[in-house]
Amino acid sequence: MTVVARVGSVTLDCADPRGLADFYQAVTGARREYDGEDQVALAPVQPGGINLCFQRVADYRPPRWPDPAAPQQFHLDLYAADPAAAGDRLLALGATRAVTQPGDGRWTVFLDPAGHPFCLARDPEAAP
Repeated sequence: MTVVARVGSVTLDCADPRGLADFYQAVTGARREYDGEDQVALAPVQPGGINLCFQRVADYRPPRWPDPAAPQQFHLDLYAADPAAAGDRLLALGATRAVTQPGDGRWTVFLDPAGHPFCLARDPEAAP
């Protein structure tokens, strides 16, 4: 199969782009590549990685995961060598643990400060 394109960025709709960028910058250690009032972009942390962007949307309404009436739209999977410690740090940064937790403990679902669900799992490349 011929590759047509690569993913350059993922953009999350939100009411407060700078606030949500602050959260993900603290989580990932990414640097700001662009910082505007209505859009913020974080540079990839790893070479060849993707930008994580945040854009202001008028009348933003967060997903109510797992409610299908207001679906998640998409989610991020984050990996950590120590998911328990990372989870504690996420909570301290403003994330909340979702009430519904599928996956039989293989991952934990959190909600970012704007309500987007994301999963935290053990890094498959981390030493056992």
